Amino acid sequence: MTAQAPSPAMQVSIEAARRRRARMAEEQRQSKMTRVLVTPEGAAIRLKLATAAERAGAFAIDVAIQWAIVIASLLGLSALSGPFGMGSGANIAFAFWLVFFFFVRNFYYIFFELGAKAATPGKRALGLRVASRDGGRLTANAVLARNFTRELEIGLPFQFMFMGQDQVTSWLALLGLVWSGVFLFFPVFNKDKMRIGDLIAGTWVIRAPKVTLMGDISHAAATAPRSASIAFTAEQADAYGIHELHVLEDVLRQSTPQIKSQVAERIRTKIGWIAAPGETDIAFLEAYYASLRRRLEQRMLLGQKKIDKYDTRT
Repeated sequence: MTAQAPSPAMQVSIEAARRRRARMAEEQRQSKMTRVLVTPEGAAIRLKLATAAERAGAFAIDVAIQWAIVIASLLGLSALSGPFGMGSGANIAFAFWLVFFFFVRNFYYIFFELGAKAATPGKRALGLRVASRDGGRLTANAVLARNFTRELEIGLPFQFMFMGQDQVTSWLALLGLVWSGVFLFFPVFNKDKMRIGDLIAGTWVIRAPKVTLMGDISHAAATAPRSASIAFTAEQADAYGIHELHVLEDVLRQSTPQIKSQVAERIRTKIGWIAAPGETDIAFLEAYYASLRRRLEQRMLLGQKKIDKYDTRT
C-alpha cells in the first residue's frame, strides 16, 4: 500500500506553518537583544544591543585604522630622519614615534567616544554607539573607565603569549592567559554582551542605525501653526539640546499617550510654561519640537552646537 502524496492545499499549509515557526524563532532571537531604556525625560525607548560579532567587527576595523595611522607615521618619520643617518636624529624620531604610538593605542577610543556620536569609526561603520545604561548622559568618567580596562582585557593576553619559553614562565604564561581569557571572552557569556569595562562604567554598546526624521513629524513640525498661545522664547527653546530633540522625536513617534503626557509635564515644568485652556499635550509637544529644532538649527549656523541640556556653552 503506497503512501498518498499531500494535496496542494496541505503543502501550502505545511509551508506556511514552517515559515511561521521560522519567523517566531527569529523574533524570539531578536527580542533577547532588545532592552527598554527609560530616559530622564520619562520616555521609554527600545534599544537593540550590539552582538558579540558586531562588536568584534567594529574592534577589528578600529585596530586596522590604528595600525594604518601608526605605520604611516613610522614611514613618515623614517623618510624625514633618513637624510640625517642612523645617529641621534633617528633615535629622537623613534622616541617621538613611541610616544605617538602610546597615545594612539590608549586614547584613540576615548577621543572618539567622548564626541557627539559616542562611537569610534569602527562602531559608526557598523551602526553602533556607546550608551549609558541608566538613560542619562554618557559621561567622561564612564568613557575613561570602559577604555582603560581594555589593556587588561586585550593587551595582557597577547603579552602572556610572548613570554619566555622555560618551564616556569611557560606555566605562568598559561595561567595568565587563562585568567586574561576570562576578560577577553566575557562579552560572549553574558546576555547584554558587555565587556568588563562596560560593567564597570555602566554602559552598553547599542545598534544605532542612521535614520531620517519621519515625514509626518518633520512636515508637521515645519508647518505647525505658530499661534501666540504656543510660541516659545529663545530661552525656553535653549533648555534642551540635540539629545533631547531625538528623545522627543521618539516620544512623538512611538510612545503611549501616558508617556506623552508625562514628558509634556516635565518640559512645561522645566521651561516654566503654563498650559492655555484647551491646549493638548500632543499639540504642545509638536510645537515645542518645532521650536527646539529651529533653535538648534539657528545655533548650528552660528557654530554653536548644543549637545544636550547639560551643555552650557554659548
